Amino acid sequence: MGEQIWLAAGVRSPFAKVDGPLAGLDAIGLSVPVVQAMVQRAQGKPDLLVWGAVIPNLTWSNIAREVVLDAGLDPTIPAYGTVMACSTSMAGAFQAAGLLDGRGRDLALVGGAESMSQVQIGLSQKLSNRFRAVQQAKTGGDRLKALGRIRPADIGLFIPSVVNRTTGMSMGEHTEITAKQWGIGRQDQDAVALASHQSAVAAWAAGFFKDLVIPVAGMERDNIPRADTSLERLARLKPAFDRTSGQGSLTAGNSSPLTDGAAALWAATEAGLKRLPAATPRVKLVDFEITSIDLRNEGLLMAPAYGVPRLLARNGLAYADIGLWEIHEAFAAQLLFHIKAWEDRGFVRDKAGVSVDLGDFPRERVNPTGGSVALGHPFGATGARILSQAIQELAGRGKGERAIVSICADGGQGTMALLEAA
Repeated sequence: MGEQIWLAAGVRSPFAKVDGPLAGLDAIGLSVPVVQAMVQRAQGKPDLLVWGAVIPNLTWSNIAREVVLDAGLDPTIPAYGTVMACSTSMAGAFQAAGLLDGRGRDLALVGGAESMSQVQIGLSQKLSNRFRAVQQAKTGGDRLKALGRIRPADIGLFIPSVVNRTTGMSMGEHTEITAKQWGIGRQDQDAVALASHQSAVAAWAAGFFKDLVIPVAGMERDNIPRADTSLERLARLKPAFDRTSGQGSLTAGNSSPLTDGAAALWAATEAGLKRLPAATPRVKLVDFEITSIDLRNEGLLMAPAYGVPRLLARNGLAYADIGLWEIHEAFAAQLLFHIKAWEDRGFVRDKAGVSVDLGDFPRERVNPTGGSVALGHPFGATGARILSQAIQELAGRGKGERAIVSICADGGQGTMALLEAA
């Protein structure tokens, strides 16, 4: 990146459990109030909008453009959609960073949304083909003939689910396997989940989210963090993904819930920052990493275990040089096996390919204001949520403080960012 790129905190909707208070809004409906609030806070229109949603919908192909139009923004704003599973809006921030050039492209609005409550069901491909033939028929007789070719075996529905296409297994099933491989126990997972809830509840009480969350559909705050949870309550929950072996450790309590929500942030050059309110928290995007692994031979969500050491080594940094770690909690187990891999010098050397000693990992610096287990995980929105949260926290810590933001994604991929307060 030739031009220095900054990331500035944006706003998001409250996050709600699936089929809850936000269930009446699809991904565009969730996005519109967030985008409108972002633009109202800026001086002039953004030069670009990058927006994403992971769950497919047959009524649009470019969600970003539809959001611009439905939000009543200037229709001359270029806008495109992007998808990278759980990393969607973080990858969007990296894409925007590459497009900003200080020559008229200085401010990009980036984010995403997911409505897990509004999942469109599709027809099987064979049935779709049969119905297309019916629709294309020229006469009533031809239409009847086409209808007559439909067989009971053709009838089938496609219901999108949180399952990897290549392996046919869910994220939770994959994580169960990796948790067993790395010896991640149930008690440790429940402890991470409890800490996530406690940190999120405390952050809400302290006003940390006051400028990060706007009311949407009458909802003013997240409905997922629980002040009343405890290790005892978490321990009573049954395994959610491995119910038969007697060794399942992932539960509804230590996994991120299905969530509705939308979130945004800004990517800007120095000139672009001048179009934002002076009080908007902002940090430098120093470097980023996009990592892919062979999901057939490695844990599906293990990419950050490889990517983070590479990002640090490339910038001459060790774990101790990072004061804030914002790590996506798809599952508490996944956070724990990432940390365990980073602490394993053999793994870092032999698998991540980093020969320098990165030191001891500071577990106490992880997710101080709550993670995805407590706050929720609307796929397309999670990247923007985590980045804005990290920016808000880091910007208040003083010049030179650094953060790593890390997100694992379906498909054996992941995105990571190195941020620095200025």
